[in-house]
Amino acid sequence: MTTYRISQLAVRSGVPATTLRFYESAGLLPADRTPSGYRVYGEDAVERLGFIGAAKHLGLSLEEICELLAVREAGACRDVKADLRPRIAARLAEADCRAVELAAFTASLRAALEHLDALPDRASPCDPGCGFLARPAAADGGTSPVDVVLGSGRRAAGAEAWRTAPVACSLDGEALRERAVRWREAADGATRTVVPEGLRLTLPVERAAQVAELAAAEQRCCPFYDFRLQLDGPRLHLDVRAPAEGAGLLTALFGPAV
Repeated sequence: MTTYRISQLAVRSGVPATTLRFYESAGLLPADRTPSGYRVYGEDAVERLGFIGAAKHLGLSLEEICELLAVREAGACRDVKADLRPRIAARLAEADCRAVELAAFTASLRAALEHLDALPDRASPCDPGCGFLARPAAADGGTSPVDVVLGSGRRAAGAEAWRTAPVACSLDGEALRERAVRWREAADGATRTVVPEGLRLTLPVERAAQVAELAAAEQRCCPFYDFRLQLDGPRLHLDVRAPAEGAGLLTALFGPAV
């Protein structure tokens, strides 16, 4: 029977050793131990990791994946199918809601561009009377910036889901590096300030579509992030929050506040 040390399994599966250790602590990937204490895995670990990866790409939480693995090990394929179908249906409903939010955000951006194009070119500096600084009227007759929240649709009992989501990312290797490069490009020149439990990046409003697309993709693979976008005249504010144990990852990806 083929066995793997953790470094060998990482190469064989493409899953980093740090993630393999996390999966073991979360109960997703059991490991045997050699007399000297090294982790060893059987060939079935490769197939198990493929199953975990596929489930994560469907948006399932680690808790749900653990439950699904138990069904997979105890029952027939039809049992896995029966357990998986309502979970996928729930994720689809969340995706539909997210699509509605993004559609509203896109409409706000189009309206902002139309309003901007309709303004006269003034040679004088912007001031409180400048039409560009005017905001759309709110339902109550006042004015307010446009906010879009890109957070998980799943809500834990008594808390926002991002607060209790496991601090782990479903991206590996090249995909992870590519995402980091895209964030660096989108956040280039941003002003960074501290907000409660996170960081605020202030950017030109022209990057709103790029940032919204990235934030939605990031939240799918890293549900421990909470994103809030605010259109404020010529500026876009992106607030990113994470649980305390994810603060280091937040800073590594988005940079420190200055």
